[in-house]
Amino acid sequence: MIWLGGFVNLASFLSWVTGAVLSAGAMLWMWHHGERARPDRMPLIIAAGLSAIWCALAAGLGAQHSAVVIAAMLRNLALISAIFCLFSADGRTASLKPIRPVIIALVLVQLLQPVVLFVEMRVAGSPDVRNIVLEARALIDMLVAIGALLLLHNLYAGAASALRPVLRWTGIALAGIFAYDLNLQTLTFLIGNPAGALGDLRGLFVGIMTAIFALGMSSAGPRVQFSPSRAVTFRTLSLLLIGGYLVGMVVVTKSLAMLGGDMARASQSVFLVIAVIGAALALPSPRLRGWLRVTATKHLFQHRYDYRQEWLRFTRTIGRSGAGNASLEERAVKALADITESPAGLLLMPSEDAHLELTARWNWPTITVPARAGTIVLANLLEHHNLVLALDEVRCGIDHHGEAAHVPPWLLQTEDAWALVPLIHFDRLVGVVLLARPRNPRQLDWEDFDLLRVVGQQLASYLAEQAGHQALMDASRFDEFNRRMAFVMHDIKNLVSQMSLLATNAERHADNPAFRADMLVTLRNSADKLSALLARLGRYGSGQVNGLDSIDLVELARGIADRFKGVHPVALTREVPVQVMGNREALEQALIHLVQNAIDASEATMPVFLDVTSEGLHGAIDVVDAGKGMSPAFVRTGLFKPFISSKAGGFGIGAFEARELVKAMGGRIAVESREGLGTRFSVVLPLANAVHLLGAQSDDDVTAQEVA
Repeated sequence: MIWLGGFVNLASFLSWVTGAVLSAGAMLWMWHHGERARPDRMPLIIAAGLSAIWCALAAGLGAQHSAVVIAAMLRNLALISAIFCLFSADGRTASLKPIRPVIIALVLVQLLQPVVLFVEMRVAGSPDVRNIVLEARALIDMLVAIGALLLLHNLYAGAASALRPVLRWTGIALAGIFAYDLNLQTLTFLIGNPAGALGDLRGLFVGIMTAIFALGMSSAGPRVQFSPSRAVTFRTLSLLLIGGYLVGMVVVTKSLAMLGGDMARASQSVFLVIAVIGAALALPSPRLRGWLRVTATKHLFQHRYDYRQEWLRFTRTIGRSGAGNASLEERAVKALADITESPAGLLLMPSEDAHLELTARWNWPTITVPARAGTIVLANLLEHHNLVLALDEVRCGIDHHGEAAHVPPWLLQTEDAWALVPLIHFDRLVGVVLLARPRNPRQLDWEDFDLLRVVGQQLASYLAEQAGHQALMDASRFDEFNRRMAFVMHDIKNLVSQMSLLATNAERHADNPAFRADMLVTLRNSADKLSALLARLGRYGSGQVNGLDSIDLVELARGIADRFKGVHPVALTREVPVQVMGNREALEQALIHLVQNAIDASEATMPVFLDVTSEGLHGAIDVVDAGKGMSPAFVRTGLFKPFISSKAGGFGIGAFEARELVKAMGGRIAVESREGLGTRFSVVLPLANAVHLLGAQSDDDVTAQEVA
């Protein structure tokens, strides 16, 4: 314990010495750099000098020495004089009349200190009198501190708005000094002796407050504002929370000790176990951290977001490309979700028919998204109004631009669906990001809407740039394809040249049997080569199908299943009788390709299913497999793109050809796929009866116009 006492004495000595150095430095700074026009300049310089003398005397003689007490009294008188000068500087001359008696009373009370010291010197040696003198000195300092704090409150509360920035730092320092003295002297009066640690640190605290005087005296002082970063604020609040938790544990444990005996020890043990378990469960909780962040942001900062940090995080997320990283679409969802602390999100982008469809998902594998995730009308509303749609408002019946009627039911039924953020580039909707509800739910406000719109526009530019780059790559591939076609045309030209030469020679050697035999062989070979080449080329590029007729989908499906009978099991699950309008050969070619793809993606024992249905004015045949499946990104950007294939050695033209053939017949192909679960291709064509009926109506209209 001896070494502990020595350490406390050393800490007290260093505290007083540091206070003296800081006060002396503040006095010199105010003398050379302080604003000379300020009325409180000279009283504060005097107060800083007296504070330096007081701290130096306390370091050498002790805090309770008579010279130290006199120095503290003179310092307080200088501070009271500074307060009076500040009242005069505010221009409130009429209000100085009631202030003067208070100032005089404080000065008279402070001047009682020498009287008390004189009494102490005359009756030295009596412990009872010494205690009474100590209490009297503490009471005098308490009264002075209370009066000074009341004056400071009235000064700042009644000051003009233009003067408040000038009073800020000076008022903080004055209030700090007198508040510290009030607490110290109150403890001294109640305990009966000077408070230990609080008294030892008094010199250091006064030195810091005197340095704040210097800051307030400088011309830059009123403009200085303490603006901690959000990271520092959140960590400080976390430390305060942990510190409060530990203090609470100590208080409760000490209180339980008052029970005494075994009951106290048992209660303390049970409480410690419960407290430790509770801390282990609560402190690592993301919900607790989120609540702390939201609370701090709401009450400590003018804005919800630290825009510099948000922009740095946004650029890091978008710029993290390369092998092994997420695609740009997934990174775009994550960048937007990080802003609102959403745990997951989806990217919906317009398809060729302008409906919204799923393109990418981030951290949301459980949500089921239909093939058509949003209507054209909803996409147009989001595009036209650049509307960030809060889905909770839609659920409550709030409607801004008529969008509530067009929000798809699957979005409203998904409770975690929180907000739709449009991605607008040059007034065109590039995509829509669906954000999941944060762990700490809250209502979106104007700051959320503004930031999400700006970030959405930035993301739209990145996605549009990638789409343009992809288009250039496709054009480059087509250019390569055209160059290859030049070689094919060269071969055709050679065949034509051979036939022309053969025709010319036939005129001369038609009677030669050997020539006729060679001519027949050459013609047959050239014709075969030309027919094979034309058949190979005729399947691509035209996009036109002739000879449309009624097709029995059930019969066609049975024929395709029989065709693959010896290769892979293909089964019909539904056989709804339906007649569609199309070209049988072209439709069969497209379905064979889709079935072959399904077989390639499935295990040898897993069957491929054909499902023939009818809905409204359309008939459909679905090709369903339980194979590897495809990602939304590949379905959107690669499946129907020429020269892009997921199979090694594939040319990537088959799916493109199938879609073009079906489109040429007035139909469409829809795709639903989940990685690891399988794929469904739906070939939809108009009913034959509907086509005939529409054709008959068109003929009647034409006849009526001709008659008219």
